[in-house]
Amino acid sequence: MKNKGLGCLVVLLVFILLVSMGVNFLQFASAAGLGGSTPGFVMPKEKFSEKLEKEGEFNTKDKIVQLDLDGIITSSSEDGMFGSAGLTPGAVRRALDQAVADVSVKAIVLKVNTPGGEVTASDTIYHAVKEAAKVKPVVVYMDSMATSGGYYLSCGATRVVANETTLTGSIGVIIQTLNYSQAFGKVGLESLTFVSGNFKDSLSGSRPMRDDEKAYVQNLVMQMYDKFVGIVAEARKVDVNVLKSTVADGRVVTGKEALESKLVDELGYIEDAYRVAKELGQAPDAMVVRYESSPSFLQIFGGLGSAQARGQSNTITLDVSERLLPRLEAGRMYLLPSHMAP
Repeated sequence: MKNKGLGCLVVLLVFILLVSMGVNFLQFASAAGLGGSTPGFVMPKEKFSEKLEKEGEFNTKDKIVQLDLDGIITSSSEDGMFGSAGLTPGAVRRALDQAVADVSVKAIVLKVNTPGGEVTASDTIYHAVKEAAKVKPVVVYMDSMATSGGYYLSCGATRVVANETTLTGSIGVIIQTLNYSQAFGKVGLESLTFVSGNFKDSLSGSRPMRDDEKAYVQNLVMQMYDKFVGIVAEARKVDVNVLKSTVADGRVVTGKEALESKLVDELGYIEDAYRVAKELGQAPDAMVVRYESSPSFLQIFGGLGSAQARGQSNTITLDVSERLLPRLEAGRMYLLPSHMAP
């Protein structure tokens, strides 16, 4: 008995030693610039787990996958589709790739609840959705809000279902900055800027903006706007000029108005989106699962090691500021309703 007890103790000590060595390695990697979000060390990407939303019938293996697209669309390097970093192209693409590769997945439902966000990030997600729709049916369900960039990405789907009370549309581009040159004069401050060309500091707030600069920035906005309207026209089969003269003037519309303007295919609830997905995927008995992400063992200890390497205490901090008041950058182009611009 003594030998058996001693053996168990040895095994336990070896296990503790291995865990300690692993944590110490991660601390070293973080201190050396290899951990956290530093490009030198990439944490392995875990597959999304599945949570059953609706049971299937007749013991079917067929699945409809639901992806929840919530929050501001951002080009942040953090994977934030199901987290706090916002809605990022990388996370959406990973989830779509996983669903497309799974032979038991017959269709995909995107539950969209976003006011929009960065132009390029919105376009990248739109492209990922469109590519996935070439392989498997993709149905968008517009929840509370799918405006601007949220509507942009929805144009890549096979079919669009909107709640009657959804706020959508807001087809347009906005860029905004602050001009504080008069305030500088009142307090006796002066900004000295050295540039290589006349347009290098066009959005500087420290001086009045010239007319040619205003025309230059407006041209950039209109280029992005024309691309946006072109994508809507192609997806919804509506003439570009008709869109520009009606709903594509930046206005926000309800789901009911969106249907009347041919921006969506039908009104309904999430169950209706499931029904459409099953019809398109020819899987009437399919179950519905929702993708979720959870931190891996390595990510948990990697984050702990990174914090310790920086001399931080092991304190869990809850920061909801970016979800309530997104940190948008002045001078960057966004697909957002005007009241959410910086």
